[in-house]
Amino acid sequence: MTSMNAHADQLVSVTSLAPIFKASGDPMRLEILRVLRRDTFGVLELSQLFDMRQSGMSHHLKVLHKAGLLEPQREGNAIFYRRPLHLDSDKLTDQIIRQIFETVDQIALPESLQERINAIRTQRADQSQAFFARHAEQFREQQELIASFELYAEPVAQLLRQRATKQNWQTALEIGPGEGAFLHVLSGLASHVVALDNSKDMLAKATRTCIDERLHNVDLIEGVTDTLLGRGDNFDLVVANMVLHHVPSPADIFLDAAALMNSEGCLVISELCSHDQDWAKQNCGDLWLGFEPEELTAWAADAGLAAGEQLFIGLRNGFQIQVREFWKASTLA
Repeated sequence: MTSMNAHADQLVSVTSLAPIFKASGDPMRLEILRVLRRDTFGVLELSQLFDMRQSGMSHHLKVLHKAGLLEPQREGNAIFYRRPLHLDSDKLTDQIIRQIFETVDQIALPESLQERINAIRTQRADQSQAFFARHAEQFREQQELIASFELYAEPVAQLLRQRATKQNWQTALEIGPGEGAFLHVLSGLASHVVALDNSKDMLAKATRTCIDERLHNVDLIEGVTDTLLGRGDNFDLVVANMVLHHVPSPADIFLDAAALMNSEGCLVISELCSHDQDWAKQNCGDLWLGFEPEELTAWAADAGLAAGEQLFIGLRNGFQIQVREFWKASTLA
């Protein structure tokens, strides 16, 4: 009887593996899995990337989804696709899926495909930048439709001050400082602070904040993280408050932050948890409706960062904010 049960279990395992190998046995589907390594794309964007009719792309996505190789992510009325967040290391099918991902990730994307990906990211960035250009004067009011500044700024500041008792932060970077309301915190923690924003209008407001509060150790730079990477800058601390849902490729923030961080550097992020309130895109210029905590953890791990402290703040309007800490060193501070 025991041998019969063992044989039945083996048949179940083999049967469950077949859809995975069938779905991954198509070159186009492997290409789709490659571009979803860190990005999340909708069916129209994927059709644009691969110059394919939407019906054909939808078929490929359906097969990959059914095999467990990707999962849909609802962003309001739109559906995007990503690699699965939860893969069980003890489950045979998940082990195979992880091996497929690791294998295709070793193959570099063709330059032409990378250019199309960059074009989509540029479209997203332009959309976000245009929103802030239109609503620069109402920035605080727009943001506080979701959460007032103090609700996430105070916990982040408290965490940083706690860490500062053991850390000697000489240089700090804030990505997307907005009006510069958090810069006084960083100015008091580090000898030199850089504030980086791609919006000229928001930088003008942050400059006024620095003047009014006499923050003489803050440099404001117009650009993106590539700007600082090209200059060869390095930082002990990187902070991004409520920024990820405005950037075209959130996973790249982790990669760039890690590249900009000194050894044993720290990255602190405050961000919305995943939600379904689609009005935030129109009213607040959000590109993404928050993120699952596992997404941030996976992106950080992919960038060589180890997760540290985490705090979740529930808001009365149904939103939830996550405050996350990541370290470049293998041993947490």
